[in-house]
Amino acid sequence: MIAPPWHAEPWAQMQGRLAAGRMPHALLLTGPAGVGKRAFAERLAQRLLCTAPTADGEACGRCRGCVLYGAGTHPDLLRIGLETNREGKPRSEIVIDQVRRLCDRLVLSSQFGGWKVAVLDPADALNAAAANALLKTLEEPTRDALLLLLADAPMRLPATIRSRCQRLPFRVPARAPAQAWLVAQALPDAAAALDAAAGNPGLALRHAADGALARREAVRRDLAALVGGRADAQSLAHGWQQDDPAQRLWFAAQALADELRARAAGRRGPLGGRTDAATLGALYAQANHARELLRGPLRGELVLLDLLSRRWT
Repeated sequence: MIAPPWHAEPWAQMQGRLAAGRMPHALLLTGPAGVGKRAFAERLAQRLLCTAPTADGEACGRCRGCVLYGAGTHPDLLRIGLETNREGKPRSEIVIDQVRRLCDRLVLSSQFGGWKVAVLDPADALNAAAANALLKTLEEPTRDALLLLLADAPMRLPATIRSRCQRLPFRVPARAPAQAWLVAQALPDAAAALDAAAGNPGLALRHAADGALARREAVRRDLAALVGGRADAQSLAHGWQQDDPAQRLWFAAQALADELRARAAGRRGPLGGRTDAATLGALYAQANHARELLRGPLRGELVLLDLLSRRWT
């Protein structure tokens, strides 16, 4: 995949630090999912483990280090992510045993005599005990070791962890470069995909691949029918629950925001009708609240019904 243009500045920054021998011992890559921070982390990790980088500072892709990296067997590349528990169920947290194993390996000498790179993703899933275990390594960093922490929600990390990492933020890029990049990926109707993703190019790619654009239009039709008194809330809640309810709620909030913006500009919005702005604002807040509730123990269909059965007209 073509490296996006909004990565050029942070990449040049890392290249400059590497050339000057001033690489940090820990980088915290932050930003919403879809802006490419994981691709950037992989690109940087491969570059550090490459034994014959190109003249422009990229990994060569051919040396032994790059071959092992591509196969996922490089001995100096360490990874921590969400694992399964003893019952075989996926964990929602990174636990202390994972961090202890990582720290034990980091103190060992590099098998290739160069960098050791550890990727923690998602770092914002570290539980309290795991974060405390990692803190000692951050306070006493190992020579020629780089920890790459990736976090969509960095505020979930303890302040003690954040303060000991150099932050590298990735933000949603400007519209023009994002759309140009999507066109270069041969994405049909890049503009519509970018609209659906609120400007986030990586999210736009995923939307195009998983049928989300059609889902977005269906949500808008459903809400317009509610506003017009032509839809039954219970039937809609049941239907939404069967097909990615969290994404449908995200698109519902987006439609309400677009309706408010259109009203403010004196234009007809996507929902039509004459719902007053205060009601639209309350529905927008409730749609976002419902997205959070879906992560909890409540039945999804009841969460959806609570939103859809409110006053929409």
